[in-house]
Amino acid sequence: MNKLLLTLIAGLFATSVYAQTPAATPAVVKAEATANKDIAKAEAKEAKVVAKADEKTTKAAADATEKKTKAHSKAVKAHAEASTDVAKADPEDKMKAEAKAEKKVAKANLKAEKKMIKADEKAEKVAVEAGADKATAAAKTHETKVEAASDVKKAAAKH
Repeated sequence: MNKLLLTLIAGLFATSVYAQTPAATPAVVKAEATANKDIAKAEAKEAKVVAKADEKTTKAAADATEKKTKAHSKAVKAHAEASTDVAKADPEDKMKAEAKAEKKVAKANLKAEKKMIKADEKAEKVAVEAGADKATAAAKTHETKVEAASDVKKAAAKH
């Protein structure tokens, strides 16, 4: 066991001696600094795009909720009006008034549903566009990182 442990430790030291990188030349240091600066700019841009996309998504969701609430309240109002009309109707015209009220309620429900669907559709569209913006920004940041790494390797290869 001791021999195995000694062999492993000796192997670790031997590989660490060979694995040391040569001292960085001024060109490599400059390339790394430039690369880090470019990467920081790209990440800042990406963060800005992500924040803007999240803001758009949140606003669209709030707008959709507001539109859906208005549509629902209009439908409820139509239901109340229909009930009032039925209550005011003469006993002989009660059946006719109920039929008319049901038609009015159905129309109001349909109108409310359509508005709710359109509001959700718009919010989802904004969310999809925001997701695409985020993905594009992430891809650009990745591209910048890869280009920066490539520039550093080129500088290291020259010297």
